[in-house]
Amino acid sequence: MPVKLSENAKYILQQRYLLKNEKREIVETPDQMFKRVAKTIAQVEANYGKSKKEIKKLEHDFLKMMIRLEFLPNSPTLMNAGTDLGQLSACFVLPVEDDIDSIFHAVHYTAKIHKSGGGTGFSFSKLRPKDDIVEATGGIASGPISFMRVFDMATEVIKQGGKRRGANMGVLRVDHPDIMDFIVCKEKEGMLSNFNISVGLTDQFMEAVEKDKDFPLINPRTGKPEKYIKARALWNLLLTMSWRNGEPGVIFLDRINKPDLTGNPTPQIGRIEATNPCGEQPLLPYESCNLGSLNLSKFIKIKKGKPDVDWKKLKSRIRLAVRFLDNVIDANKFPLSEIKEMTLANRKIGLGVMGWADMLLNMGIKYDTDEAVELGKKIMYFILHTGIQMSRELGQEKGSFPNKDKSIYAHEPYLRNATITTVAPTGTISIIADASNGIEPLYAVVQKRNVEESLGKDLLEINPAVRISLELKGLWSPQMEEALIKTQCIHCTTLPEEFKKAMVTASEIAPEWHVKMQAAFQESTDNAVSKTINLPSESTVTDIEKIYWQAYKSGCKGITIYREGSRKAQLLTKESSICPTCGG
Repeated sequence: MPVKLSENAKYILQQRYLLKNEKREIVETPDQMFKRVAKTIAQVEANYGKSKKEIKKLEHDFLKMMIRLEFLPNSPTLMNAGTDLGQLSACFVLPVEDDIDSIFHAVHYTAKIHKSGGGTGFSFSKLRPKDDIVEATGGIASGPISFMRVFDMATEVIKQGGKRRGANMGVLRVDHPDIMDFIVCKEKEGMLSNFNISVGLTDQFMEAVEKDKDFPLINPRTGKPEKYIKARALWNLLLTMSWRNGEPGVIFLDRINKPDLTGNPTPQIGRIEATNPCGEQPLLPYESCNLGSLNLSKFIKIKKGKPDVDWKKLKSRIRLAVRFLDNVIDANKFPLSEIKEMTLANRKIGLGVMGWADMLLNMGIKYDTDEAVELGKKIMYFILHTGIQMSRELGQEKGSFPNKDKSIYAHEPYLRNATITTVAPTGTISIIADASNGIEPLYAVVQKRNVEESLGKDLLEINPAVRISLELKGLWSPQMEEALIKTQCIHCTTLPEEFKKAMVTASEIAPEWHVKMQAAFQESTDNAVSKTINLPSESTVTDIEKIYWQAYKSGCKGITIYREGSRKAQLLTKESSICPTCGG
């Protein structure tokens, strides 16, 4: 069965994913791309004694799952499986130690990873602060931010020749002496444009804010306090910059490193200090992870005349996807020996979701309701625990991950993977799958993706969730399409009221419901959840403070907010913000 793709999906595949010859001519179809990937990933089973017949059956199952757009792996797997490059992972974290060799080795490694389609995260917390002494030369240190500019420039140069635009995450601990400068380092739009930045918050700092106490800034070179500042002064600066342009975000370091099911599964191996560029994948130094996402809009059935989750089908695809992602680890051609060693030792995978807003709309459930939050908890719990059971079976079949006995799973007789679940933003693969991003609500009825720099043109689209839901209900027509494009307002159409009620966009959702949804999925995500808390332009710093505290106290591993219009450059925009008919 040939894959059915939207025009935007076809365009993206042609620009970035389909193989090309030396003349830059496309030499494969989308169906052939999926066959290439399925064959490469299934062939791994030969290493574990599977027969040719068994491998062919698995290849067919992998292909069917992707062709039907029920599951898609991360972009590097689609781009590189079965090629000479063969680098299949999306997420990497590299160490940056406090010496010049380590720093520039990391720059070199970053270039290699970006060239292959991966993204990189770094903690710059070990670097001595600006104006600190450099014993070897008798000079003074330039500080973490100056070296971040070196990484940024390397990314800028490499991204033109890579498979997709490189991206970085820069993290600095809240107790680093340069933290004030770090918080404001992206105040001017365009600075460090290849970096997302996050402050690594600790429980000690959050307590100091709550109790209005002084807080020590510690020189990483000496391990001693350099000075004390008012915790709330630092907190208020962080909130103000987040309000101004959405950065920095924050990650909660102690939550990420808690030795439990949804924290750090291998605390004896090391402490996690950084994440991948979108924050959903906390990783140890030199660790990588490959991700994949189930398209939840494909797992709905009609039960007693009403839509319901197709749990049986979902279970089947979770099990298949876990095997697929585990095989990716063995099929991978790692860019560095250190990354290969660490990745094979922990065998982390990240199975997540996309199409969540589509599922809710198709089931007639409003995003900002307790019903939606509870369903999110139930679905992610089901994915995690079905995935863990499959990983146990794979561990018995193929062997457990080597660091299991140094992990929180030491008591388990078998387990193949140190982590199972990750909720990624699914930016590009959700377009290919014609699904809504990750667990985000619908952004708008008609939206524009501002991707001209990376893909050659911006993409205008009626939100796929709206179109697909209307098709399922028999309400889609050229006339309806024309009406939606003209008004860009669902409420000015002749659609049934129950559909209009369930159709809610990001800007119509109160911020606390965004956080509730993130926390609901985080409960059963052993890595992390990528989610943007969309805020209207009139939101205040106080609004942002409430969101940060809610995220911290509800168990989120980090939080990212974006206030509408606070940056000139914005990935998604509405073609019109106000309906000319109803003013909505």
